[in-house]
Amino acid sequence: MDSPPGTASSKTSAAEPFDERLEQRLISEIMELLVTHHGGSLSEDALDRSIDDLQRAIVAAREAHRHQKRKSGEPYFFHPLRVAHLAARHWMDFASVLAALLHDVVEDTPTTLEEIRAQFGAEVSLLVDGLTKVDDKLLSREAIKEQTYRKQLLLAVRDVRVLCLKFWDRIDNLQTIGALNPRKQSLIAEETRTIYVPLAQHLGMGRVSVDLDALSLNILYPTRARRYRAIVNEVRTRHEATLGRVRSEIHNILEHHKLNATVLDRWRPFSIAAARTTARGLSSLYTLDILVDRTMDAYLALGLLHRLYAPIPGKLRDHIHAPSQFGYQALKTTVQARELRLRVEITTRKLARFNEAGVLAPGFEFRRASFEELMRSLVEGESAFDMESLRLASASIQVYTPKGEVRTLPEGSSALDFAFTIHEQLGLHASRARINGKIRQLKARLMDGDQVAIETVEQPAVLPKWMEWAITPRARNNIRRYLRSKVRQTPGRKPSDQP
Repeated sequence: MDSPPGTASSKTSAAEPFDERLEQRLISEIMELLVTHHGGSLSEDALDRSIDDLQRAIVAAREAHRHQKRKSGEPYFFHPLRVAHLAARHWMDFASVLAALLHDVVEDTPTTLEEIRAQFGAEVSLLVDGLTKVDDKLLSREAIKEQTYRKQLLLAVRDVRVLCLKFWDRIDNLQTIGALNPRKQSLIAEETRTIYVPLAQHLGMGRVSVDLDALSLNILYPTRARRYRAIVNEVRTRHEATLGRVRSEIHNILEHHKLNATVLDRWRPFSIAAARTTARGLSSLYTLDILVDRTMDAYLALGLLHRLYAPIPGKLRDHIHAPSQFGYQALKTTVQARELRLRVEITTRKLARFNEAGVLAPGFEFRRASFEELMRSLVEGESAFDMESLRLASASIQVYTPKGEVRTLPEGSSALDFAFTIHEQLGLHASRARINGKIRQLKARLMDGDQVAIETVEQPAVLPKWMEWAITPRARNNIRRYLRSKVRQTPGRKPSDQP
């Protein structure tokens, strides 16, 4: 939870004015979304109890924050109400929405966590606790922040909804941050990009990570952001007529072959990478999205698209058969459509929900084991977030074991990182790698498509320089633990001699 921006934010110019009609509309939409998404899975009695709990939570949050206002003068209650609305829009359940409504009451009002537990149960209490800052008057501000991060990570291992709620809290704070002084705004934006953007990526929440990044960059680089939006608007205006004809031609060929498809425009939000590629024009700023019903239809649509327009060699990526590092699933291609070079992504409607909401998307099983491993590795790091260990780049590579099994790694990973993805003992006993049949050192960086085998020795040969060779949290933490154990076992070693 962000107490300073939560208590000192202002509405942006694009936000709606706060009034009773807006409050009622948000409450009505939250109720409708929850009943639509979850009503069918609940008995009539359970649904009635859930709706009653929701109404009680609204009353409790409104009353707890009754005398609080943000620096903008906005009644504070609108912040948790908007956070709850974001949670409901992204398929979160009744308990999550209740926690969103109540997420600031323990930190900012006399209400206690025990009272939350007594009124709304242990599940809601756990989620609220995960969004409440550590309170220790003996700790410095930085120490409190670090302990709060660790607390969030540990609770996220038990319930990933803690982090998801944190994303909605942060999005609303970034959207309503105008009344804070510029220095504070920059600190919050930097923290968001460093911590919450990569965590959202790891949960498969691609749209959320993009939104968090764009909101932060608009704060950090307002002039560049305005310049970028002006360029996008100019490109959009210049190519609007041609894009309309292209969309129509694509829609017609898909309809002719009886594919139920939706064709959508997607303009790239502001980012550092996007701003650097504006000179390339439309091909770097725009993507045409095609949504179909089934996976087979996606491949059929790809074939029809390539029949209609010439594909650009080397630009086809099949992330349906082999999902990207954070689970994104779509067919990606670039075609020459009339005079335009056009990026196109094709996916199913079901996969599109996952690409947007990741772990929260209905119908998908969350890969909990890999997420829990990541959270624990971050907690075990040198700091709350070991920035070298948190190397969660959006770019990823896929490499293969000698048996043909796929391993997905961050771009820039070494053969040593690969060894530790297989097993801790394989990493500790590794001596060299065989990459595509050729002997290489463990520090060798891997390329997409490499086949990797690890040769081992009987006794671990771990060296301090291995910390420079590895970039993944799992590898770095295993290396660090082993080196420390060897230091403790060294006879006559003084504490002051330890690294």
